[in-house]
Amino acid sequence: MYFISTIFAAAGYIIHTVIWLYTWIIIVSAVLSWVNPDPYNPIVRTLRALTEPVLWRARRALPFLYVNGIDLSPVAIILGLQFADIVLTRSLGYLAIQTMVP
Repeated sequence: MYFISTIFAAAGYIIHTVIWLYTWIIIVSAVLSWVNPDPYNPIVRTLRALTEPVLWRARRALPFLYVNGIDLSPVAIILGLQFADIVLTRSLGYLAIQTMVP
């Protein structure tokens, strides 16, 4: 019974870490878009490859996120990630607690 509880707790921690890391990747990508870096730089290419598919879908689904020349899709994605982080980690934490109770 404690093994399943540990699996739920570990899954919640891993999900939280992945969401936290991806949030920072989106922030760095957004900041880099302000300075227009070299598009052939491998770091810039990697960041774009990780973020553009998600940002493109957000721009397509929510076209009003582009206001007065400012792209707000990173903000929308970060808010969505934070919501998912809270829901998933708390749900898995609750499951971990419930499986510990005999």
